[in-house]
Amino acid sequence: MKIVSLFSGCGGMDLGFLNAGYEIVYADDIDKDAQKIYKLNLGNIDERDIRDVSASEIPECYVLIAGFPCQPFSNAGNRKGVFDKRGVLYKECFRIIEKKHPKVVIFENVRGILSTKDENGNKLICTIKETLENIGQGYNVVYKLVNASDYKVPQNRYRVIMIGIRKDLKHTFEFPAVFKKDGLEVGNLLNISGNIPNQIDWKLSPQARNLIEHIPEGGSWKDIPYELLPTRLKKIRDNMQKYRSPNFYRRFSRREINGTITASAQPENCGIIHPVENRRYNIREIARIQTFPDDFLFIDNSLKDITSMYKVIGNAVPPKLAEVFAQEIKKQVF
Repeated sequence: MKIVSLFSGCGGMDLGFLNAGYEIVYADDIDKDAQKIYKLNLGNIDERDIRDVSASEIPECYVLIAGFPCQPFSNAGNRKGVFDKRGVLYKECFRIIEKKHPKVVIFENVRGILSTKDENGNKLICTIKETLENIGQGYNVVYKLVNASDYKVPQNRYRVIMIGIRKDLKHTFEFPAVFKKDGLEVGNLLNISGNIPNQIDWKLSPQARNLIEHIPEGGSWKDIPYELLPTRLKKIRDNMQKYRSPNFYRRFSRREINGTITASAQPENCGIIHPVENRRYNIREIARIQTFPDDFLFIDNSLKDITSMYKVIGNAVPPKLAEVFAQEIKKQVF
């Protein structure tokens, strides 16, 4: 069960497939920080832009996996979609698929891709599906918006999973049943012994530090006294309906499942504040929320590398989510 991995990042999806018994024969990513982490933990990765890699250079494979760049489609980004140069990189996957004819193709992306239009004004997700259905021998394609917490990940992280199975195999993928969410609460992740590496955190700004001191466990910026808010947040608080009642500075309680860990790792954008300590989650804590094992390493503790570590972990596919789907593909196809 040989895998070609495109837009591999630091290797979250790859690790999940490895844990399910697959073999990675090729991986590629252009992000320098992700490359360092991938090589440290998983082995070789092609550092070239995939647009500069010919299909003949890529080994034969049974499965092609790809988490092509999500920033153009993300609600946290600029939503330029296909008019962002990264927003058309999914077409590189088609170029490789057309030459390699893998039995199975799996794409992962943010929920925003469901509302993105292509260059012709059609739904991009439908364009991708229709292209896969007709490329080469064609694929039976299904996609679904899934919550990672339904598949053993301690995080309410919504992502679109698209899976195509080559038509000659005469099977259409069936999404697995969801799992119970027992044990996924934040409190189960935070008891980390001192010998576990990468327990370092990115220090908050003085303003953020002062604000979160007023947020109780399970609360948010709405718990901060009005007079202590910076001018920008006072403006939003004054007209919550206009700003759709945003939930900045969310501090999840130990009895809750955490929200999405993002690449920006900013407390204003995601629930990255520790439940009871006035700090960000450290690297190991967010790695656990993303289901990376404790022996998966994230380089050193210089400030530059700390911010880079948060970025690549936030961009990753949770390995446990990938493993569940890898096992299901193995059961249904192989």
